[in-house]
Amino acid sequence: MLKKALLGAVALIALAGHVQAEDLKEFRVGIIGGENEADRLRNYQCLGDHLKAELGFEKVSFFPAADYDGVIQGLLGGTLDYAELGASGFAKIYLAKADAVEPILTTVQTDGSTGYHSIMVARKDSGITKLEDLKGKKLGFADPDSTSGYLIPLVTLPESIGGPVKEYFAETGFGGGHENLVLEVMKGTFDAGTTFGSGVGEWKDGYTSGNLHKMVEKGILDMNDLVEVWKSPLIPNGPIVVRSSMEGDMKAKFKQFMLDLPQKDAACFAAVMGGDFTSFTEVNVDFYKPIIDARKATIGG
Repeated sequence: MLKKALLGAVALIALAGHVQAEDLKEFRVGIIGGENEADRLRNYQCLGDHLKAELGFEKVSFFPAADYDGVIQGLLGGTLDYAELGASGFAKIYLAKADAVEPILTTVQTDGSTGYHSIMVARKDSGITKLEDLKGKKLGFADPDSTSGYLIPLVTLPESIGGPVKEYFAETGFGGGHENLVLEVMKGTFDAGTTFGSGVGEWKDGYTSGNLHKMVEKGILDMNDLVEVWKSPLIPNGPIVVRSSMEGDMKAKFKQFMLDLPQKDAACFAAVMGGDFTSFTEVNVDFYKPIIDARKATIGG
């Protein structure tokens, strides 16, 4: 009986080792929605090349979701190994299953901060220049799981407008991601909309990083056509997360790989992260506690 139990234990250990080895053959990357899928895949291609060359993966698979929730569900289900999330997206995962993923890194802005801003924009020719001009008008949000595009405006706007968002604006809705939200503002679907940027650098460039910056770089937005109506307090930059069940040695190797990326390939770092950043810095769950608490109190899990 004892011999059978021992043989069974050995078999389980061997199976676990086999599964772990299989896992290392493919690295699965989740890419949140928010911009054109072809652009997202092109920006991440260099990362896949580096992962195969430097960490030995036979295959790096990219899963660009139509929205934020597609990647969130993939991480909750354990079918993705790594993703870059917004803080609210991470909070959603944490509130649903605290041990599903592990936040390991975030970006550092060119001014040394580890935060960015929710930025409300309107068409320059609309005559809207301040929040008071938007009373009774239509406001667009980016995505229900976006930190800058929904959660932070929902939490912080009431102080500026003197009441709940739903009572101040005639109508609110979602634009289907940050890029599309700005395009919908330009088309007149919304009188204003919330997107994100570093708040550092030149307005004409869409700041140094964020959705506006990416749209300017792609040539699909001229910042002279927009005005900034409102800017939020600083928001924690979103985390790089990995599947918590990933083998410890691989976690450490991947983390170091990412820490080294800005120096090894600055162009790839900028493409993947969407703008000008100086580096990554280490973070953990504590860095996102205020966002987790804010989401729990307003939107829920």
